[in-house]
Amino acid sequence: MDGVHGLEVGHRSVRMYILKTSSHIVVLAGLVLCAASSREGASGAGTSGGRDWPAYGGGSAEIRYSSLKQINCFNVGALDVAWAYDTTDGQGDSETQPIVVNGVLFGITPTHKVIALDASTGKLLWRFDSGIPGRGPNRGVVYWVSGNERRVFAAVRSYVYALNAATGKPISSFGKDGRIDLRESLGRDSEKQSIVLTTPGIVYKDFLIIGGREPEALPAPPGDIRAYDVRTGALRWSFHTIPHPGEFGYDTWPRDAWTYSGGANNWAGLALDNRRGIVYVPTGSAASDFYGADRLGDDLFANTLLALNAATGERIWHFQGVRHDLWDRDFPSPPSLVTVKRDGRTVDAVAQTTKQGWVYLFDRTNGKPLFPIEYRTYPPSTVPGEVAAGTQPLPTKPAPFARQLLTEDMLSNRTPEAHQWALDHFRILRSDGQFVPPSVGRETVVFPGFDGGAEWGGSAFDPETGLLYVNANDLAWTSSLAENTGGNSGRQVYLTNCAVCHRDDLKGAPPQLPALTDLGSKRSPAEITSIIRQGGGRMPSFPNLSRSDWRRWSRTLSAARTRNWQRLARRLRHQNTGSPGTTSFSTPMAIQPLRPPGGRSTPST
Repeated sequence: MDGVHGLEVGHRSVRMYILKTSSHIVVLAGLVLCAASSREGASGAGTSGGRDWPAYGGGSAEIRYSSLKQINCFNVGALDVAWAYDTTDGQGDSETQPIVVNGVLFGITPTHKVIALDASTGKLLWRFDSGIPGRGPNRGVVYWVSGNERRVFAAVRSYVYALNAATGKPISSFGKDGRIDLRESLGRDSEKQSIVLTTPGIVYKDFLIIGGREPEALPAPPGDIRAYDVRTGALRWSFHTIPHPGEFGYDTWPRDAWTYSGGANNWAGLALDNRRGIVYVPTGSAASDFYGADRLGDDLFANTLLALNAATGERIWHFQGVRHDLWDRDFPSPPSLVTVKRDGRTVDAVAQTTKQGWVYLFDRTNGKPLFPIEYRTYPPSTVPGEVAAGTQPLPTKPAPFARQLLTEDMLSNRTPEAHQWALDHFRILRSDGQFVPPSVGRETVVFPGFDGGAEWGGSAFDPETGLLYVNANDLAWTSSLAENTGGNSGRQVYLTNCAVCHRDDLKGAPPQLPALTDLGSKRSPAEITSIIRQGGGRMPSFPNLSRSDWRRWSRTLSAARTRNWQRLARRLRHQNTGSPGTTSFSTPMAIQPLRPPGGRSTPST
C-alpha cells in the first residue's frame, strides 16, 4: 500500500476509496493533482512527502500536496469504496480533515468524539468521548511526537485535551486532568467568555500554538494568539491582537478598547516555517462585524497576516489586509508557504488568499510584497458615529480569482421570469464594488459575498509547477444597517445578538444561516435555552448573558411568528446602529440569480 492521502467525510461516516490495479491497492480521497515529488521537507514539516498526512492541510506549510504517484488524474475514475466507518453520531455537520500518522487515521466526529482508525481497514482502534456534547465545525486534531512520547490534541467546545496517541486516554499531567480551558488567561472573567477551537492549532517544537473562534458581536473575548507547553499545558506566550497600552498598534484603537473589544481572532488556522521558526497567523475582523463606532481607528491587528517568532510570540512583520473592517472580511484560511521565482531568483514566500478574491504574496522572512500593493480610496460611511477607513490595500498582481463588481449584465437569463426577478431586486440595491460601507435603510451588495472569494478549506500548491489552486466562491450577499432604540426585552436581546446572522425578521439566509421562523414548533424552550447557552453549528455560546436574558430570549423565539417580527423590525434594530441582518442575494428558491461562475458555497467563519 503506497499511502493515504485523505478521505471523504459525510454527515456521520468516513469513507475510503480503493484503486484496483495488477499489484497494488491504494487508499485515497480528496484532490488529485498530476504532479511529481515535493521539494519541501519531511513528514510533518512542509508537505506530505511519504505515507503520512501528519497535520491539518497535509503539513505545517499548508499546501495540501503529496508526492505519492500511484493515483493520478488518469486513473482516479476507477476508484471504488475500500471501507467505511460509521461514527454513529446521527445527523450533524462534519468538517473534519483527518490526519494519518504511521498508518493510523485520527479524526473528529460530528459531535466531537475523537477517533483513531486503522487507515488500511477502517477498524476502530480507540474512541475518546469527553462527555461534553459538541456541536458545529471542528476541523481536526494536532499530532505531536518526541522520542517515545506521542500525543493527540483535540478540542471540545472551550477545552483542548491531550490524549495518548496509542490509547486515546487523557494525559492527566497536561493542564487540569488532561485538558486546558481556552476561556482562561485572557485577562477577563473566564466564565463569561465564549471561545472554541474551529480549526486545529499547530506544533512548533514543544509548543502548541492556537487561536480560536469567537462571537461576531460584542461582548466577545480578545483574539489572543497563544502557545502552550505540550507536556504540561502551561501558557508559554501570548500575542495580543488587540494591543495593550505600550504595545505596537495600541494607537489604532480607542484608548480602552483592549478592556472591552473582541475578535481580531485566528479561527482559520496557521502555517509554520519550521526551519526559520516563524508562525504565520491570519486574523479575522474585530467585533462587531458591520458597525465599528466603538472601535474607531484601523484596528490593528484585526484582518492581519502576522508573522510571529514561534518560540517567543514576538512580532516579526505584519500586513493588515482590511483597515477598520465593516464587511466581515476575515482572512478565511491558513496561508500557504510556497517557493516561487521572482525577478530571476528563488523566493520562499507566503501566499494568503482573501474573501475579496485576491491573493497576496510576501517574502516570508521580512514581509516584503512580491508584487506592488496599491492603497485605493473608498467612500466614507454615512452612518452616525461611524468612520470608515479612507483607503484599503489591493495587490496589483495576481489578478483577482473572483469577480469584483456585480452589474446587471451578470444577472441570470435562465428564464425570462428569473431575469426579471433579478433585475427588479438588483435595481433597489447599491452595487458599487469593494469596500463600500453599509448604510442605513438601503441594502448594499457585498460581492464576493461573506463566504468568499476564498473560504476555510484553504489552497493547494504544486511545488513542481508553481501553481496555486483555490476553491473560489462567486456569490453575492447584501447587508444594511438600522437604528436601535435600546431596551432589554427578549426581542431586543435577539436583535442585539442574533440579527446579524438571522436577520431582524428571523428569515436568515438559508441554507448557510437557517431561518428561525416558527422555531417554537421545532424546538422546546429548554432546547432553545441550551443552544443559546452552549452554542451550536456556527453559532457561538452566550455565557455573558444573565439567566433572565436566556429565559426572555428563549420565550421570545419559542413564540416567534414571522408577521410579528416583521412589524417589530420597523421599530427595533441592532446595536445602537448595527446590522439587522445579512442575506444571500438569491431567489425565493435559494438560487443565486447570477450567470456562471457561481455555485453553492459553505460558510467560512
